[in-house]
Amino acid sequence: MEEPTADFYMYFYSGHKGKFGHEFFRFEIDRRGRLKYSNNSNYRRDSLIRKELRMSPTLLEEIKRIIEDSEIMKESDERWPSRDENGRLQLEIRIGEKSINFETARITSLADIQNTKDPEGLRVLYYLVQDFKCLILSLISLHYKIKPLG
Repeated sequence: MEEPTADFYMYFYSGHKGKFGHEFFRFEIDRRGRLKYSNNSNYRRDSLIRKELRMSPTLLEEIKRIIEDSEIMKESDERWPSRDENGRLQLEIRIGEKSINFETARITSLADIQNTKDPEGLRVLYYLVQDFKCLILSLISLHYKIKPLG
């Protein structure tokens, strides 16, 4: 087992409870590069998907670089909208001694953040989340060869 180079942890959750039950997209990455992925949608009677894989140290370092380049660690969620009936979005990151734990209303598009008290901070969060959703879904797809919906 390869030893981690620095303390690292990342957790992301976006979900809501609606007419199809509790639907969510969640992933967690630990300092050893273990990725845990869960996606629950009851739309069209889909069921819970859970996958786990191990990432290379190189990929883990790239993830850290993406986070640092985004400058999300400089943001604050104090002026972001609170979770509501439309759901919530949570992002927790720890890199070395620095850590954040944000919770806000679920963001479905850039239009959701335009009229908030901190559109710039939410824009940073939105684009980082989109980048990681694409990366995680690509990794899962490559590793497990999951067929996309539709």
